[in-house]
Amino acid sequence: MSPKLTVQEFGIVIAVKNHQPTILNPDFLKSSGIVPTDWELARQTIFTNHVVQITYTSGINIVSEPNRIMFLETIEGKELAQVMIPDIVRKYVQALPNLEYEALGINPRKHITFEQQQQASKYLSERLLSPGEWQEIGQAKVRASLNLAYTLERSPFYLSIHEAAIRQEDETMTPIVMFNGSFSYQLSSDNLDERLAGLQQVLDNWQADLEIYQEIIHNKFLPQTGDQFP
Repeated sequence: MSPKLTVQEFGIVIAVKNHQPTILNPDFLKSSGIVPTDWELARQTIFTNHVVQITYTSGINIVSEPNRIMFLETIEGKELAQVMIPDIVRKYVQALPNLEYEALGINPRKHITFEQQQQASKYLSERLLSPGEWQEIGQAKVRASLNLAYTLERSPFYLSIHEAAIRQEDETMTPIVMFNGSFSYQLSSDNLDERLAGLQQVLDNWQADLEIYQEIIHNKFLPQTGDQFP
């Protein structure tokens, strides 16, 4: 059995000092031109003092918390030119240029699917980890996750790999292994204009980060042709 690779989600996360989550609401997003005026909500907005979550039928999910804003997009089946959140983030920053932006994360996520949970477990324990007696403790096969940190030329890159499952429409569960990536950029300048320029530069190069992520996953972690996970 050969597992199937799926690109699930792309996210951009902005760390903001002294941020008020309630500044975010659907009316503000439309009136400021951050999202199109004809976008419809997929569900009722979550609105509290500590978190605001707005989800659109377009597949865009925006979450505002006291120290960060998360822009998430389902990108399965999309071409790069169809990805919307980099432009949405640009418009958000342009509408609110005086916020204390501290850092920016470019966060792609993929998963590979398996027919059985033991196949996902075997992929982690036998392909990514070395065998040993530490795997034989207890009454069942050990379940593992990996947290990796790389120093790349452009930024640190963090990769988390773990087992999970997706609930299908017929209520069955499909075993998967997740690859959660994050390129982390600090906006360290004391000058507001320089921080904004740095933020925009990162946004301008999001495709390069996504391509690096894809190359790493495909060439270093993806099961090769002929790999079997019975």
